[in-house]
Amino acid sequence: MKIGLIGTGLMGQALSTHLLAESQPLIIYNRSSEKSDALRELGAEVATSAQQVVEKSNICLLFLSDAEAIHTVFDSIAPASFDSTLLIQMGTIAPEESRELAQRVNAMKGRYLECPVLGSLPEARKGKLILMAGGSEADYQTALPLLELIGNAPQHIGDVGQGATVKLAMNQLIAGLTASFALSLALVEKEGIKTEQFMGIVRDSALYAPTFDKKLNRMLDRDFANPNFPTKHLAKDTRLFLSVANELGLDTSALQGIDSLLGKTLEMGLDNTDYSALMAAISPDKK
Repeated sequence: MKIGLIGTGLMGQALSTHLLAESQPLIIYNRSSEKSDALRELGAEVATSAQQVVEKSNICLLFLSDAEAIHTVFDSIAPASFDSTLLIQMGTIAPEESRELAQRVNAMKGRYLECPVLGSLPEARKGKLILMAGGSEADYQTALPLLELIGNAPQHIGDVGQGATVKLAMNQLIAGLTASFALSLALVEKEGIKTEQFMGIVRDSALYAPTFDKKLNRMLDRDFANPNFPTKHLAKDTRLFLSVANELGLDTSALQGIDSLLGKTLEMGLDNTDYSALMAAISPDKK
C-alpha cells in the first residue's frame, strides 16, 4: 500500500513524520513546496502535483484548511485519476460540505471517507490522534490498518457527515472550555488571588479539565507563540459550528459571545498564535 498525503501544514507535516518513522511509503504534495523539504529528507517522495499523488497512491489523506481548498485541489486533478483511489478527508469541515465532496468523488469513481482528527502536533507525531470516521463500512475497513497507525481505537461514527458533526461538536467544546477558563483565570488574577490556590480548588473539583493545565502557563505569561492549533483555525471552526447549529434551530447565544472574542483576538494580530490567546482578548493587561 502506498499512502498519499496532500497538505503538509502543521498537522500534515507532523503526521507525515510519524508515518515515515513507521516505514510507510509516502508521497506528498503541498502548494508551497518548501513545506515538503524536511519530509523529503526523511524519505518522502515529493510530487509535483496533487494529481500525481492521487494517481500513485492507494489511499490519499487530505489535510487542507477548508472545503473550498479541497475543491480547488480537486479542480486541478483529471477526473479519471480518482478511479478506485480512497480519499480520506481529515480536516474540520461542515457535514454538508463533506457530503458534497463525497458525491463529487463518487461521481468520478473514487472512494471517499471522512475522518477528522482530534489532537495536536505531539499526538500526530506519536500516532495518538483521536479519529472519527464517517462513510461506508467497506471504505472504513479498507482504511482501518492505516487509521490504526494514526490513532488509538479509531471510531466509525456512521455515514458521511456524521464524523464531521462529531468533530465540530468537539471543537465547540475546545472553544467553550478555553474561553470559560480564561475568563475565570482573569478574574482571580485581577483580584490578586494566588493562581496555585485557585488551581488547587479547580483540580479537586468535578469542573476540572486537563486542558486547563495545558493552557495555564501560556495564559499567565501571555505567551502564545509556537501553536499546535492556531487561533485562526479555532475561529474558522467556531463559525462553521454556528452555521450548522443555526440551520438546525439550536440556540447558539453562548457560542456567539465566544465567536466575538475570537474575532477580537484575530483583530489583535494573534491569528497565527495558540488559541489560548483568547486570554489576551479577555484580559489584555495583567493586574
